[in-house]
Amino acid sequence: MISRRTLTAIGAGAAAVTLLAGCSSTPSGGEGSDENVELRVLVNVTPNLTEDWWNELVAPFEEANPDIDVVIDNPGAEGVSAAVPRLLAAGQAPDIVQSLAPTPDLAEELVDLSEYDWASGGPLADQYSIDGKYYMAGVGVQLQSLWFYNKDAFEAAGITEPPTTVDELSDDLARLKDAGWTGIQTGGDWMSSHALQTLALPSVVGENPDWYADMNSGKTTFSKSYGDYTDLYADWIAKGYTNADALGVKYPDAEQNFLAGNTALYPMGSWFVGTEAKAENPAPTGVFRGPAVDGVDDPAMGANIASPYVIMKESKHQDAAAELLEFLTTDKDAVLSQLEVDGNYRDGYEYDMTDLGTELLAIVADTPASAYTPTGGGYGERKLPDGYSGELNTQTQALLGGTPADDVNGAMDAWFTASID
Repeated sequence: MISRRTLTAIGAGAAAVTLLAGCSSTPSGGEGSDENVELRVLVNVTPNLTEDWWNELVAPFEEANPDIDVVIDNPGAEGVSAAVPRLLAAGQAPDIVQSLAPTPDLAEELVDLSEYDWASGGPLADQYSIDGKYYMAGVGVQLQSLWFYNKDAFEAAGITEPPTTVDELSDDLARLKDAGWTGIQTGGDWMSSHALQTLALPSVVGENPDWYADMNSGKTTFSKSYGDYTDLYADWIAKGYTNADALGVKYPDAEQNFLAGNTALYPMGSWFVGTEAKAENPAPTGVFRGPAVDGVDDPAMGANIASPYVIMKESKHQDAAAELLEFLTTDKDAVLSQLEVDGNYRDGYEYDMTDLGTELLAIVADTPASAYTPTGGGYGERKLPDGYSGELNTQTQALLGGTPADDVNGAMDAWFTASID
């Protein structure tokens, strides 16, 4: 039965009635019951991932499994991550949640998927595992340690090849400024710290794959491990390599400013490829992976899983939920649709791409799984104390506003001291 019913927003009142109905004791599909099963799937709804798109994505599964009715739940402005703990507390958990990465604290609420090859052998499965167990299955990767660059700007500055080390990147920024270009496009909202992380993580984690654990245990500190890169980024800011109005620029405006050809470099995740593909007359754009300092043989690549799916342990229909997850993460058409809609990637899966997308797919193919690392607060067992991403963003904004790097490093050290149990 193909359902077009969707919860416009999960809240109180009538929506709560629907949620409770979804938690009935009907046996799950494949368990010998002739009754229809309703699977509620809480998803991230965006301008790309519309409710219609989600319904079209699951329609072939429903056609092949007429006893399973998939209902798409839209969390509305609250968002998935905020909706899940509220729904758990209310006893109204959905069967499946999309875009929620498992954490040690959340693992007890999730179904262990380790018995399924499509979960344990999927993209970034090992990176997201917890205590050797696999609670998540995803469709691909979102690369984050990337620098998109304006090819016209590089040509004007006499730069013939993308940089492969941090020193080369610094030299290129100087040449771009001499040629009259603003080097790095950044902004003042959530994206403030993205450039700093793109600069630092390839080396910080490339030199020490246990960096997350060492930060949590106090074996190292932010200033000792990250401090040199905070210093370097502060130097870039002081030299005018970033846009001077960064603190007043929002993410959509930063994106459009780079696409219009007004800046030379844009540190951003792989989803930008999808934006560039839809833009009218974008500046000619290339991409290179975030370089590391000399001596780091295996630079880390910041990456997140694309469309992580988990099954909630409270689900009464776990077998049917597993069937749907297998479809969403292994059916070729379903995987390609999910990759393409948000500009995500998976080695061996190629959809109709722009030249920029093809360049990025080559980076995916050349990146070993062991090189992938979390960004921000992390995931799986590589997780920093809650609030890290926000604090790093706040301190990077201070850096953009002229706060000395030593003060920023000291503030981050103090934050970790206060945050580590």
